[in-house]
Amino acid sequence: MSEAIDYRRQNATGAISITGVSKSFGRHKALDNVSLTLEPGSVTVILGPSGSGKSTLLRTINHLERVDEGFIRIDGEYIGYQLRGDKLYELKEKAILRQRINVGYVFQNFNLFPHMTVLNNLIEAPIAHRQLSKSAAIARAGELLDIVGLRHKAQAWPRHLSGGQQQRVAIARALMLNPRVMLFDEPTSALDPELVSEVLDVIKKLARSGTTLVIVTHEIGFAREVADSVVFMDEGKIVEQGSSSQVLNNARHERTRRFLARVL
Repeated sequence: MSEAIDYRRQNATGAISITGVSKSFGRHKALDNVSLTLEPGSVTVILGPSGSGKSTLLRTINHLERVDEGFIRIDGEYIGYQLRGDKLYELKEKAILRQRINVGYVFQNFNLFPHMTVLNNLIEAPIAHRQLSKSAAIARAGELLDIVGLRHKAQAWPRHLSGGQQQRVAIARALMLNPRVMLFDEPTSALDPELVSEVLDVIKKLARSGTTLVIVTHEIGFAREVADSVVFMDEGKIVEQGSSSQVLNNARHERTRRFLARVL
């Protein structure tokens, strides 16, 4: 696998640097001085119990959540902020939206536009951002629907799709803007068990594409198969991080071992 990873990353972008990030909601500290470096083209799985800060960390990477302290960079560019002198100033919403073009986000509950067909869900963003003409966007959508196995559903409405199909469409939609980074927030948690594998199979394909993937999930077998690194979080902190084999097979921390014993 290491040779494949090296080849995959030769021209990869999407290096993520998280430095001293903290975030509180009232008195609850969701993130507590989190620092993490993720290599371009890598696949990172974030594990942890409910309320450990996993989803909050994911949302800070594309500035859906504003951090209280610290900063995040992708390929050296500050996310949500601009450095002037020695101070960071928050960008205006329009500039933040431009940055988000480089960061695809797949939510737990699909978030497809219910009033648009599958095809129109995919072509909306690249046309709105003037990245592609309508004809080019339709062609790109067709290619991505082929990848997720749903070209035959291009004219369907989201309500007529299964949960697994909706999530596969959501993944294709997130890929329309050619992001450097893809974030997955428990992408199978809202699915019936028999639909989980079809979504994980699509993510496995992406894991070989050179796009940096960060995945919050409880699917340990999937993590073992595709992750370059695994991060275990608890109470807003990173308790342990390492290769998937090291963390999943030989965890150093007792807290990690207890968690894995419950979910394996």
